[in-house]
Order: sequence, then C-alpha cells, then structure tokens
Amino acid sequence: MLSLLVAICAFSIAAQSEPPTPSTAQRLEQQGKLPEAAQTWREFLKSNPQDAAAWASLGVDLSRLQQYQDAAAAYRKALSLNPKLPGIQLNLGLAEFKSSNFAAAIPPLRAAVAADPKNMQARTLLGLNCYGAGLFAEAAKHLSLAASADPKNPELHNVLAQSCLSAKRYDCAMKEYSWILRHTPESPASHMLLGEALDGLGKTPEAIGEFEAAAKTDPQPPDANFGLGYLYWKLRRNDDAARAFEKELAVYPENAQALAYLGDIEMKRENPDRALDLLERAVAIREDLRIAQLDLGVLLTQRKQFREALAALRRAEQLDPEQPEVHYRLGRLHQAMGNKEAAQREFAKVQQLHQKAEDDVAAKISPDKNTAKP
Repeated sequence: MLSLLVAICAFSIAAQSEPPTPSTAQRLEQQGKLPEAAQTWREFLKSNPQDAAAWASLGVDLSRLQQYQDAAAAYRKALSLNPKLPGIQLNLGLAEFKSSNFAAAIPPLRAAVAADPKNMQARTLLGLNCYGAGLFAEAAKHLSLAASADPKNPELHNVLAQSCLSAKRYDCAMKEYSWILRHTPESPASHMLLGEALDGLGKTPEAIGEFEAAAKTDPQPPDANFGLGYLYWKLRRNDDAARAFEKELAVYPENAQALAYLGDIEMKRENPDRALDLLERAVAIREDLRIAQLDLGVLLTQRKQFREALAALRRAEQLDPEQPEVHYRLGRLHQAMGNKEAAQREFAKVQQLHQKAEDDVAAKISPDKNTAKP
C-alpha cells in the first residue's frame, strides 16, 4: 500500500511539472479540459510570445469558454504577429459579435469576406454586425447574398427585411416581408413591417390594410394600433386615427407617440385642455417628440405662458431645425411677447426654408445641362 501511494504521488508530481507545450495543450483540449488547456497556452506563451499560432489557439479555447473579450484580445495579438494566419479574421469577428461589439467585428469580417467571397458564414456575420452597427445599406447587401444561399431561413429574411426598411430600400423590404408572410401568415410583426415598407413607397392605403391585418391577428401587439393610427393621421382621417390611438393606449398607456398624436388631434378638434394633458404626459415620458413639443408651444402661447411656450418651441427646433412651422410659431410667439426683431428673424427663416425646398424640387426636375439633348 505504501509503495502504491508513493507511485501515485510521483505520477501526480510529474503531471504537474509537465512542461507547457502545444502538444500538452492540445491533449487537454481533446480531453475537454478547456480551462487547463487555456492555462497551458498562457504558460507556453510566456516563453514564446511571438508564436502567432499559439495565440490563435488560446483565442479558440477562450471562445469555447465564452470568454469572448479575452479571446478577441488573443486573436488580435495573433494577427499582429501573422496577418495571413488562416481563419483568424473570421474567429475575431465572431468573438466580437458574441460580445455585441458590432462595430469592432466589422473590419475583420470584411477582411474574411474579401479573402473568401463565397464564405457565407463570414458574409452572414458581416451582415448581422453591419445591422447591429446601424450600417443598414451594407447589411442589406451582404444579407441579400446570404439569404439567396439559404433561402429557407426565416430569421435571415427578417433581418434582411428590417435592414432594407431602415435603409429606405422599400422595394427590397416589401419583397422580403411578402416572403415572410407567405411562410408565417399569422405574424402581426411582419404585417406591420410590410405596412411600413408600403408607406415608404407612398402606398399608404395599402399600408393601412397591413396594419389592420396585424391588429386582427393579435389585438395587443405593441405599436400595431399606433401604426394604424399614424397612417390614418397622415391621411387626415382624424376620427379613425383617434380610435386607433385610444386602442393602443388602452393596452399600452405609456406609449408616448400615441399620446402625442392623440394630443395633436385633440388640439385640432379645439379641445385644448385634453390636448394639453395628453401632450404633457407624452413629453414626460419622452422629450424627443417634435410634434408634442411643437403643439405644446402653440397651446402654451395661446394661454400666454410665454416662458414655457418658448422652451417647448426651442426644443422642437433642436429636434428638427429645417421645419418651417416651428420658426413660424416662434415668430408668432415673439410677436405676442413684443419682440419684433426676434419675430422678424424667425419669419425670415420661414421664407428661407420654403425657398430652399422650392429650389431642391426645381433641381430634381430640371434636366442635366451636360446630358440634355438639343
């Protein structure tokens, strides 16, 4: 028994003193001992800091341990030592993606796609990261190719559709949402997004049909009744719009946009008390709603609460300084306050913005002098 214990202790000491080599790390990986493998790579790199392959292997083990930030650092070190190391750009992009570092994932994934344009994993990841980073046009380009290679993937079609919609490529978005609806006809979200695409193409009545379908499919999807109300509001069907906004608020009373647009309708109906209450509730939830700030400025001006009106109109101006109406309302407010020079400046801005809009339209419809035929 004593001899056996001595032998076991000797074996244990030998295992602990085994030198940290690539073969040791690889054997530990094969045994599923990833923490020990990663530690072995770290020990090996202390004496071999220029070994790019070892850094890359450490990155793989750390990724498998879901330590993505540490993995990304290891991959970057490997790239700095050997930029042509196979697969390293893709691995780095994947690690950054899984850390939700979308912008950081894009450069290595672009490099991976450039190195192998037919690699659909790299292209899909690039598209998803571009979408996450708000680069919607580039996301649509890559995801379109990926969806063509994997035509039955509904999640891929959905992100592609949203990328097209955000990039204002409404034809593309409509095509994708039509595909989604053929495969998931009971999806209220797809009806709503197809409605947005149709509205972007100027087909507001058709868009209304999609939002109505969404509301019938599920009476309580967030924003379905708001979207329907907004489309009615655009067409100046205020009674229909108000009913839709009321339905939205009955389920989601904190929907600031529904409160703001319903407040706008009540102001137009000459119900200033209810309008003011709705608008104040809206801006208490969200301060960045231009229509709510503008309407508040109008109502507070009527009540001669000039200081509060000026604050609301200035906020509306900050949100969209190119809108003539806010400058017109500021001009009227300054008139009411007796500030004639300030009022004249605002009215001058109104004229400048209207003239700019007319010039832009004229430039779009005028023929190009360089290409016009005699």
